[in-house]
Amino acid sequence: MIHVSLWLKLINRRFLLFTVILALKGSLAWYVVFADGPSWQTVVTEVPFFWVIFCLIEWFAKRRKVMYYVIVNLLVTVLYFAVLMYYKYYGIIATYHALKQADKVTAVGNSTYSLMDPYYLLVFFDIFVLAGFLIRASFKARSVRKPIRVKPFRKPAISIMITISFSLCFFNIWTNKASMNENKQAEEMGILNYEIYTIFADTTEDEDLVEMEDITQSTIDQLKGITKPVAPQFEGVAKGKNLLIIQMESYQNFLIGLKIGGKELTPNMNKLAKDDFHFNHFYTSVGQGTTSDAEFTVNTSLYVPKHEPATDNYVGKALPSLPKLLKAQGYETATFHTNQVDFWNRRELYSAVGWDRYYDRDFFGDDDHIAFGASDEVLYNKTFGELQKINAGGQPFYAQMITMSSHHPFDIPSKKVMFDLPDEYEGTLVGHYLEAQNYADYALGQFIDQLKSSGLWDNTVVMLYGDHQGLPLYSLDKHEKTLMELMLGHEYGYTDMFNIPLVVHIPGVSYPKELDNTGGEIDILPTVANLMGISLDNQIHFGEDIFNQNYNMLPMRHFLPSGSVFTDHKLFLPGKAYADGENYPLPNVPDTASNVTEQQYNNTLELLHLSDSYVPQLPDKDPNVVPEAPKQ
Repeated sequence: MIHVSLWLKLINRRFLLFTVILALKGSLAWYVVFADGPSWQTVVTEVPFFWVIFCLIEWFAKRRKVMYYVIVNLLVTVLYFAVLMYYKYYGIIATYHALKQADKVTAVGNSTYSLMDPYYLLVFFDIFVLAGFLIRASFKARSVRKPIRVKPFRKPAISIMITISFSLCFFNIWTNKASMNENKQAEEMGILNYEIYTIFADTTEDEDLVEMEDITQSTIDQLKGITKPVAPQFEGVAKGKNLLIIQMESYQNFLIGLKIGGKELTPNMNKLAKDDFHFNHFYTSVGQGTTSDAEFTVNTSLYVPKHEPATDNYVGKALPSLPKLLKAQGYETATFHTNQVDFWNRRELYSAVGWDRYYDRDFFGDDDHIAFGASDEVLYNKTFGELQKINAGGQPFYAQMITMSSHHPFDIPSKKVMFDLPDEYEGTLVGHYLEAQNYADYALGQFIDQLKSSGLWDNTVVMLYGDHQGLPLYSLDKHEKTLMELMLGHEYGYTDMFNIPLVVHIPGVSYPKELDNTGGEIDILPTVANLMGISLDNQIHFGEDIFNQNYNMLPMRHFLPSGSVFTDHKLFLPGKAYADGENYPLPNVPDTASNVTEQQYNNTLELLHLSDSYVPQLPDKDPNVVPEAPKQ
């Protein structure tokens, strides 16, 4: 055991000691987050930040300097740990925007903890050692006649060091602030410099909003390169029909038709996709709010905010929406979710988009609990009863259902595991995901049977889509990536990860058809409006009717760098700018297809700018108009 006096000699060189400790932790973060891992660049970008803080301690602290070093060590360690955990799911660097959502961590604890590799906890090991040492050294100091004095740094030396360190930090930030790719920014600036940059960039950037009169539908359509058809296909074919939209948790398109060991994993969804319209080039449009962002985008045809969930940023406004459009046509509207309505601030979201009623945990209860609430079986059974009541009243309805049993980390009770996977899937995230989606498909099949036997199926437009990716690339280990490659027949990549299905059943109209039209969640509102024969001439929308367009541009936010976009052939990810960006072909699209042009990239940024300008200038919502609480 190291004698206390030896520790005291080490701690006298605290500047060097804590530099080494934090540099090692920074290297671990770089190892997980950046493709090339730690290098000398890690030292050049991370260490100057430590030194600026350490110099301030040496200059201003008269006593207990070691304690301040330990506090700084703890705070930086927590930040690095948050970066590791956030990257494992989202694939981006956590900033203060994400850290403001820390209250969600406790609510999704199992999902969060499942992302953690045990060695991540090593970043906290030294803190316990140092804390123990400080306590022991304190007692030791009291037992000796002479107080322990640490030779101070000379202030001229501190001045030189802090000047050099601050200059390096400033240089690392300033020369890389123009980069569009946030991950590349963090790598070039250094993680800690990037965290500081995002704070000051947000507080100092001008509110450069486009004037409301300049945000027109023709401008949006022109940027996307689309024209409105003279005689749209399927216009008004579902006028007066019920509308049921089912948002399926973490459902990715590769599941449709997937067989493992010769057995269909999702037979009920497969049948729906075979019997009706199946859009196989359909992509998620969510941001930091994930599931709640999908609800927002589907019902508004607006892009999610840049940094925060839509439910934090936009719900104070009177949002033009699908529920409001259909209410004007005499529809009764309701949304169904087995979680608590206040999670992700949904109560405010639901009043902003204008639902008549919402049903949450208070209605569904907590029996047969999976993930964050009652199981999909409970969701479907109780919702079916409510749909029958609404239908009996003679009004058409628009209902949205949010499934949840297949939520990450896909922890399905053993009694509900109905699919026997091969041994190589045992204990893997991929295996748990497949089991959860198989159960979700079973519950869906029961519900579809209820709709058909009751006659609702023949009078209801039913749309089913996945809300967002379930298997992030960044969460998979080498074995799990191999499993995915064996299932897909190719390496699992971005275009697979963000590819969700859209299946559309239109009574008396739809027929077995797989459609290659590129679309996303932002396109559901205008697609529904066309089917229902509702004009959108007076409503801004950033999506398009995907039955009648052969061209699309789908900006991605949060999960990919700013400026990323899906087109009909490729997914484009910018580097520092357009020139060093990368193109990825969509599934079943040849690599020789045309790449995303610089004009399309610039138009993508402008579309996002228009949406970001539009929502803040909308009128505030009426606080007295709120959806009804759940009824037992």
